[in-house]
Amino acid sequence: MRRLFEIVPNLSEGRDARVVDSAVEAIERCGATVLHRTSDAVHHRSVITAAGDARSVLDAGVAVSGVALERIDIRTHSGEHPRMGALDVLPFVPLGEATMEEAVAIAHEAGERIWQLHRIPSFYYEEAARKPERRLLANVRPRPTGAPDAGELPFHPTAGAIAIGARNVLVAFNIELATGDLSVAQSIARSIRERGGGLRTLRARAFRRSDDVVQVSLNVTNERATPLYRIVRLVSALAADRGVAILGSELIGCIPRNAVVSAALYALGVEDPTL
Repeated sequence: MRRLFEIVPNLSEGRDARVVDSAVEAIERCGATVLHRTSDAVHHRSVITAAGDARSVLDAGVAVSGVALERIDIRTHSGEHPRMGALDVLPFVPLGEATMEEAVAIAHEAGERIWQLHRIPSFYYEEAARKPERRLLANVRPRPTGAPDAGELPFHPTAGAIAIGARNVLVAFNIELATGDLSVAQSIARSIRERGGGLRTLRARAFRRSDDVVQVSLNVTNERATPLYRIVRLVSALAADRGVAILGSELIGCIPRNAVVSAALYALGVEDPTL
């Protein structure tokens, strides 16, 4: 049986759909299947989710780095989301029978090929990390210390550098709050994320969306350990304590089926929804 992997390139471009179109076309030419794409003008960022066998996702990762090099100039980039490269993040995710060891090998080969072809250095994170201090993406971006894992310093003048990782499936979603006070979102993010003593497997940041809206941006690395409905319920309560209402939420990319089912069961009033 063919082993499958997911690839989730994050591009530092959220305002020109033609650039994202070019990235999608490059991925598909390599034989991978694009499952989802999303762009955000405020963050000035796009996320593409694709899947395929080892060769197709490896080729796709290298190809999309070439599109980013040709079409994005990090020197003129401005957006809410932190970034260090035109192709900012490139994670490889094992699916089904595929192993994390295989995903790590693909990630490392991608970094070496990108350096050889485009002279863009890469830093490896999560399971692909070669240094313990680089396991967390937050420690790699926006400006890592020390030599890159693939390539050499300095960063590429227009394309910057890439964080290349191997990780498990995660759920990325955002909760928007009806306030222009960024400190409200910041305090909620600090209190709920794992690094601050909050929920296990949860990473959280705060961003401004407009003069009247701020956002709690969330990455859930294990939705079984930390169900989405629990996160939304907690953020809602913390916001209410601060006199702020939730406007809504949005998913970024794909989501495991069991995460949707558990949230639906909770919404229907089923006690202790587990799968």
